[in-house]
Amino acid sequence: MLVSIIMPVYNEERYIEEIVNRVLKTDIEKELIIVDDFSTDRTREILNRIGANRGIKIIYHEKNKGKGAAIRTALKVVSGDVVIIQDADLEYDPREYPRLLEPILDGRADVVFGSRFLGGPHRVLFFWHYMGNKFLTLLSNILSNLNLTDMETGFKAFRADVLKSLTLKCDRFGFEPEVTARLAKKRYRIYETPISYSGRSYAEGKKIGWRDGVAAIFHIIRFNMFG
Repeated sequence: MLVSIIMPVYNEERYIEEIVNRVLKTDIEKELIIVDDFSTDRTREILNRIGANRGIKIIYHEKNKGKGAAIRTALKVVSGDVVIIQDADLEYDPREYPRLLEPILDGRADVVFGSRFLGGPHRVLFFWHYMGNKFLTLLSNILSNLNLTDMETGFKAFRADVLKSLTLKCDRFGFEPEVTARLAKKRYRIYETPISYSGRSYAEGKKIGWRDGVAAIFHIIRFNMFG
């Protein structure tokens, strides 16, 4: 079974080489697809250097479009049986891919969410981010009739045919509530598994902010109630 790892990247010069090395060291049959979303730091220079002769598919956006748009771009060239979304910021650990893959390999799940709130080790950071995530998950659950603990997790695995069957529209961080709503409407089998989480501070490059939280509320209502 081939696993396609999609990595959206934007201005991650501090971390990109390390996360690529960690992904390539994982003991699974894989293809790594990186979409650089028009980085303005040294990310592209680093990708050009480390991507040579390593079998990595690298796609460059000619303008900044957002995480959701980068995932859609990568899906056009996916050839694997399973797709894992891997952020480029070291918050999620590639060594935990087996946790995401197991329910799919066993035939129990179509999609697996790696939950930061099911007991895995995590860095202690922002209380209000935690409460915001819990609120967004609760709102999503109310409208989708799911019982997720972490809708906003950036660590998800999909059967490739399932992800490709969804008509995705969101360009930016709205990908998480949109994909959750569309999966729920099609009644795909969703599992959760505990994962570790090494969150980072804004000084370390964290990008998501309160405006994205407000936008997520809009996306949750939009995609669950109006499609």
